[in-house]
Amino acid sequence: MTEDKEGKNNDSRQGATSPEDETVGQIFKDDIRQVETDMQSTFEKLKNSVSEDDPRPASSLTLTKILGGDILNAGFVRRQLWVIVLVVVFTIIYVAFRYQCQQDMIQIDKLENELKDAKYKALSSTSTLTERCRESHVLELLNNNRDSVLHIADQPPYIINVPQE
Repeated sequence: MTEDKEGKNNDSRQGATSPEDETVGQIFKDDIRQVETDMQSTFEKLKNSVSEDDPRPASSLTLTKILGGDILNAGFVRRQLWVIVLVVVFTIIYVAFRYQCQQDMIQIDKLENELKDAKYKALSSTSTLTERCRESHVLELLNNNRDSVLHIADQPPYIINVPQE
């Protein structure tokens, strides 16, 4: 006989249960009770072993372990490996950009000095050319050079008009 939700017998759906089925059902019930009691005892043991005032485990991080490479075996380092790699890559990029910037600044200073020197040379050349092209300087050169047929004009220049054909 089977029982429905309300606990009443219901012979119309299923036939009567055998004593073997009741024995197997009792074994399963006993196993479930055993598992429940084991879980409760394990939970109680865990609850008793943990308390809020437990001291933190002391850090055993020493210089010898760091230099010996033992720190690399730690789970924290293994979990954060990609972050460490990313930081190293960014550091290398930062140093490379800084070095390149310093090289560019040195090159800019060098070119500015070259430009300044070129401006001074151009100014000096222009000044010398202006000095040599003055009328007084040209007249002095003509007077010093006696074999020249050139001399200063006594008459002002005049304009010759040529008719167009």
